[in-house]
Amino acid sequence: MKLPDVQWHQRQSLKEVVAALDGEHGMVRFVGGAVRDTLLGLAVSDIDLATILKPENVMARLKDAGIKVIPTGIDHGTVTAVTEDGPVEITTLRRDVSTDGRRATVAFSDDWKEDAARRDFTINALFADPETLEVYDYFDGLSDLEKCHIRFIGSAEQRIAEDHLRIMRYFRFLARFGQHAVDQETFNACRKAAPELSKLSRERVADELMKLLSPADPVYAVQEMIEADVFANIVAEIDSNAGQILAALVLREEAYDIAPDPVRRLVGLLPKDIDKAAEIAVGLRFSKKLQRAVADRLMVLKPTVSDIPAIAYRQGADAARDIVLLFASDDELQVSLSKLEGWIKPVFPITGGDLIAMGLKAGPIVAESLKVVEAAWIAEGFPDEHRVRALASAAVKRH
Repeated sequence: MKLPDVQWHQRQSLKEVVAALDGEHGMVRFVGGAVRDTLLGLAVSDIDLATILKPENVMARLKDAGIKVIPTGIDHGTVTAVTEDGPVEITTLRRDVSTDGRRATVAFSDDWKEDAARRDFTINALFADPETLEVYDYFDGLSDLEKCHIRFIGSAEQRIAEDHLRIMRYFRFLARFGQHAVDQETFNACRKAAPELSKLSRERVADELMKLLSPADPVYAVQEMIEADVFANIVAEIDSNAGQILAALVLREEAYDIAPDPVRRLVGLLPKDIDKAAEIAVGLRFSKKLQRAVADRLMVLKPTVSDIPAIAYRQGADAARDIVLLFASDDELQVSLSKLEGWIKPVFPITGGDLIAMGLKAGPIVAESLKVVEAAWIAEGFPDEHRVRALASAAVKRH
């Protein structure tokens, strides 16, 4: 089998990288996601190359060809070529010397099959020759790809023991590529090793979780994760009806042609207590921005149509849309979403200086009064400046 002749491997900058690494004589191959996704007819964003050349040789050849190269992970054999069409990651063939479930010690190799054997899933161990586009498949990955079957190379237990994060990766790939059927050996191995997830870096777990919630329909994968006790070891507090909640949310997204969003979906899985959700977000080492996004989407749990403009003003249109999708009643869903079409945040038309000009004494009372006036303006549906000045005048007179 050969790769289809698609645009990404015709890029001149990529051809220059391949030529510098002597692709004409089989020293380098495309590998992993670019091969897999091209065979599935999907868009390719990241391009990875595997080579029998040692990292130092790769860097020297690229520099000699005038191609900028960064030693992004040179101890593990990975460097990155910086091209006008984007980065190209190049990794020397490897074999595992030892693993402890979190990291591996590797040795370089010149054996393509040996390198393929250390990868996680059969569908990720496909290589392609950059000159002939011939696909090399050592572990029946093409057959699994055709059947949408996600399967570890060799023993699932052994693969997971090498890196326990592969449990999360399995369910992520199930969400993206799998049909509604788990590989039973893999499922059993994931359930057995699930307690090991609690020992991993929260950042790594959180990153995998957000990727897992991003595909069009991750419902089946999430339900299987619950069955395998995966969530019990990463976010034990998830909603007891998480599977049903996520299924309903995905149906709403599809019905209104709204793109999947992992933050929105995560909020659907979390307890609907803002303090508890915030505690989980901190525990997962989310950024301050992401913690804020989670909190914003739990501010209003029973939104009505009349609430929507105020929610959009305070939390932003994206958060308001997510609140509607998550919590609005079926009867009010469509109308509530329509309130956000073309939403432009109104500008509050007065300042603290205006209140002082009206006679309010400078000091903390200015900010306090401004908040009161703004709240009244929001409650009245953002009336014009004339009305706001009347509200402001009344507030000044009260003091």
